Amino acid sequence: MENHGIGKSTLILQICNSLSLNGKVLYVSGEESAEQIKLRADRLGIDNDNILFLSETDIDNVEIILDKEEPSFVIIDSIQTMYSEDITSAPGSVSQVREITARIMKMCKQKQITTVIIGHVTKDGNIAGPRVLEHMVDTVLYLEGERYFTYRILRTVKNRFGSTNEIGMFEMEEKGLIEITNPSSILISERDGNPSGSIIAVSLEGTRPLLVELQALTTFSVFGIPRRNAIGIDYNRLTLLMAVLEKKANLQLGNQDVYLNIVGGIRVNEPALDLPAVLAVASSLKNISIKEDVVAIGEVGLTGEVRSVNMIDKRIKEAEKLGYKTCIIPESNKKLLKEKHKLDIIGARNIVDAMKYLGLK
Repeated sequence: MENHGIGKSTLILQICNSLSLNGKVLYVSGEESAEQIKLRADRLGIDNDNILFLSETDIDNVEIILDKEEPSFVIIDSIQTMYSEDITSAPGSVSQVREITARIMKMCKQKQITTVIIGHVTKDGNIAGPRVLEHMVDTVLYLEGERYFTYRILRTVKNRFGSTNEIGMFEMEEKGLIEITNPSSILISERDGNPSGSIIAVSLEGTRPLLVELQALTTFSVFGIPRRNAIGIDYNRLTLLMAVLEKKANLQLGNQDVYLNIVGGIRVNEPALDLPAVLAVASSLKNISIKEDVVAIGEVGLTGEVRSVNMIDKRIKEAEKLGYKTCIIPESNKKLLKEKHKLDIIGARNIVDAMKYLGLK
């Protein structure tokens, strides 16, 4: 599943090129013509006789070609454009998607052909049209990212053959999507100096720890109702954390506009970024910089307590590997650490403890 303009066709062509070394690949496109695919292939430097292209939307014709060519790998791009004349409804409807997916799965499983079906998602990140497609297939992958940023994340949300706790991270370049082997160093490489309102957090994408930079900005509100704006983090989570800061840390945010951003176009939804977000906002409000070698991890409750997060040793190791000296974590996590670490571990019971350590309180 992917958003428009995110690089789905580029990734698919690269996959086809790699798999064509072991057999014939059939690329069925109902959206793009052969000329458009050829232009993209030329840009990526792909010239392979084992990649067959078919511009077709009628599933009956697709089945004829499958019988004739017997490829080892098939791409259907996209399922919303395919139709069967046996179904009177329009392409992309529930009945069309269900029928076409069932026919593709039956044929490809009988012939032992690995098949990738491409679907589109809405602006909210949900599958466009009926969700029946997600229930029928064996594996569901989402390609995520912002079209104006170069980073892409391939995330597994369903897998009948293994774990869903793995992701792939790529950078879009002229020659296609290139794997990022150390995404943490990339996402924080442009951090300039030590400005107030900036802090490094350790997120977890699947089982992979990822260091990201959170930036907060507080400014005096010229309107009656202060604004709250979040990019890369849930807006409702931000407003909740602002209320906790006002109530439990006595910070006056009622006349302040608050903006929070995760640098690099990355979107993170896990609660371990609560504490870094709180500290970044406090740093901006007080105009006090947080040391460059500090990272923070922790979920914040409504009473201001810092709650434990999972896989803490793995997160600390990632920060340690990139040269950070101090890590602020929940006190409950500190007591249960399984390994010894070189950096200083600071346990915080609540947000006031963490703020006092950084000189923000």
